[in-house]
Amino acid sequence: MECVQSHLVVQIITAATATGTAILEIFVVIVAAGLLVRRGVLTGAMVTALSTATVVLFLPCLIFDKIVSNFAADRLPYWWMLPLSAVAMATVGLIAAAVLFARELPAKRNLLPLASIQNAGYLILPVGQALYPGQFDEFALYVSLFILGLNPVLWSVGKLLTTAGGHSRGGLRGLVNPPLIACLTALTVALTGAGRFIPQPILDAVELTGQGAVPVATVVLGAMLGGMRFRLGSRLWDATRVLAVKYLVVPTVTVVVLMLTGIGAANPLLASFFILEAAAAPAAGLVLQVRTYGGDETAIASVMLASYAACLVSLPLWLAVWEAAVH
Repeated sequence: MECVQSHLVVQIITAATATGTAILEIFVVIVAAGLLVRRGVLTGAMVTALSTATVVLFLPCLIFDKIVSNFAADRLPYWWMLPLSAVAMATVGLIAAAVLFARELPAKRNLLPLASIQNAGYLILPVGQALYPGQFDEFALYVSLFILGLNPVLWSVGKLLTTAGGHSRGGLRGLVNPPLIACLTALTVALTGAGRFIPQPILDAVELTGQGAVPVATVVLGAMLGGMRFRLGSRLWDATRVLAVKYLVVPTVTVVVLMLTGIGAANPLLASFFILEAAAAPAAGLVLQVRTYGGDETAIASVMLASYAACLVSLPLWLAVWEAAVH
């Protein structure tokens, strides 16, 4: 019995150390970018330009490349479960957060997306690249398909709630964005076999451009967080409730679903991907929304700061728990 317990502890420590090291490397870049913003080396215009380049160029190219190069319906017959899982995960978080904030709604509805809509790409891609370098193409494919379901939630429900009190306008226009277009286009190409008609130099150029998505997105994330105003003291109770949903409720539900469905045994990489997504920090797009369309920037920034600090513990802890549970 003691031997089994010792082995379990070793597994947890090993998994937590590997994940924690990968996340720490990413956060070094984030902190450095934040400091450059605070010092004025990176200006607001530069950050906006980098963010725009990421959204309209680097990330769409990465998504297109990974889907066209690695997606095959016969190897991943249930690919449609990934976008649906993104919607389901966000829905669980929204419902749980709504319950905890019920007495303060609609005043604090802008905090609900922070508890339910995760950073599915900017944060998870570099973590996956660090943890699974030999399987990163497949991992990035999962991310692309997951984003296909999450983006509409982020830019509809997320935008509506986060920018409460701002000057955001409704409509379908915000749902149409380059990453979503890239994902739908790449899926069409992959499912129809049209990829064989695309000249190889073009595919190589798209792949080369997409390689910039992970490092640039990491810098953008740090720069955005570094340039925001924080006031956490008055938001501790709000942050506590957001963290409870984001890092306790959603990951726990995800683990239970994975155990019941047997995904962990059938596809270990996919299961680990779901764990990472469930325990990830809030979406960077929420920061872009409040800065672009208005809202309570201080509240969003303060809770976001607490969420990213907690993510340093959440991601390695939940992945370690999952690795220990399936071995």
